[in-house]
Amino acid sequence: MQPYGSFFNMIILPNGSISQEVILLYFKRIEDLRIDNDLTQQDIADMLQIQREVYRRYEKGYRTIPIDYLMKLADFYHTSIDYLVGRINKK
Repeated sequence: MQPYGSFFNMIILPNGSISQEVILLYFKRIEDLRIDNDLTQQDIADMLQIQREVYRRYEKGYRTIPIDYLMKLADFYHTSIDYLVGRINKK
């Protein structure tokens, strides 16, 4: 499977194109935040009340993350959804 969920169709640059860099940043950010907080995929899956394998697929880009999970992750990490999806660089 290649990472590229349908959610990313909404991440459009001013020129109308979709940035592969922004897409990869999205997956990297949720993984980096988890690792920076010394958490496992199981820890985050438990917090989201989902199976670890489902979360792993979100983190690797094999599944689209539902907006309600993005909101929970943003709240959990004390950041914004814009930061998580790579629209801004300030946490």
